[in-house]
Parts: sequence; structure tokens; C-alpha cells
Amino acid sequence: MSHPRFHLAFPVHDLAAARGFYGDLLGCPEGRSSPEWVDFDLYGHQIVAHLAPDECGSADTNPVDGHDVPVRHFGLILDWDAWHALADRFRAAGQRFIIEPGIRFKGQVGEQATMFLLDPSGNALEFKAFRDEAMIFAK
Repeated sequence: MSHPRFHLAFPVHDLAAARGFYGDLLGCPEGRSSPEWVDFDLYGHQIVAHLAPDECGSADTNPVDGHDVPVRHFGLILDWDAWHALADRFRAAGQRFIIEPGIRFKGQVGEQATMFLLDPSGNALEFKAFRDEAMIFAK
């Protein structure tokens, strides 16, 4: 393994809807599963959708660069071209965004392309990209 991979488990209200979103729309290959959970390969990282309808979604937000960013979210840092291709795929599928694809911190340290959306269970996901990956942790 060239670098550590993260594992994230999160609640969903419907495994079929999770399969449609993560498997079909995002293109994540499915791994093991049971009637209560499904493993997905999210760009080499293991994410697991667990059936837990009472734990889904969160409305808490914090202001970031003029947007209300969901406090509880997860996602990926993609390369610039992959981010744009994913944004195009979401738009073509009619995916609703909670923060439309755009550039955050324009002209500042940490300038990044970002977009936020919800999965069918209300889990917030952020996908971002940096033109200069050295800016990922820059202050």
C-alpha cells in the first residue's frame, strides 16, 4: 500500500438508495455487504453505508467563505481535471447541490474548487481540488 487509506462508516436510511448514489452515480465499486451494510471503494478508500435511519442527516452548519458548510461531512480531494469531470457528471445526472461547484478562497492561500451535495440519506459530501496541491495544508 503506497499510502494509508481511510475507512469511514456512516448511516443511511435505505441501502438500495445508497447503492444507487455511491455505486451508480459516483461509480464506487461495491465490496462486501449484508442486509445491514454495504462496503464501497471510494477512490481506494473504504466507506461503509450502515442501515441506521434514525442517525441520518445533520442540519448544523458553519460559515466558510460566504457559504453555510455542513459541519458533519466527508469527501475527497481530487485532481483538478477529475473534480471538473465529477461536477459535470453530477450536473448531467441532475444532482442537487447544497453548495454549487465553484472556487473558494479565490486569490488566497488555499484557493480550491469545491462542491457540496447530500446523498439520499442526507449525509453531506464535499469534493474539492487544488490547482497547487502544496496548498492543501498551507496557512
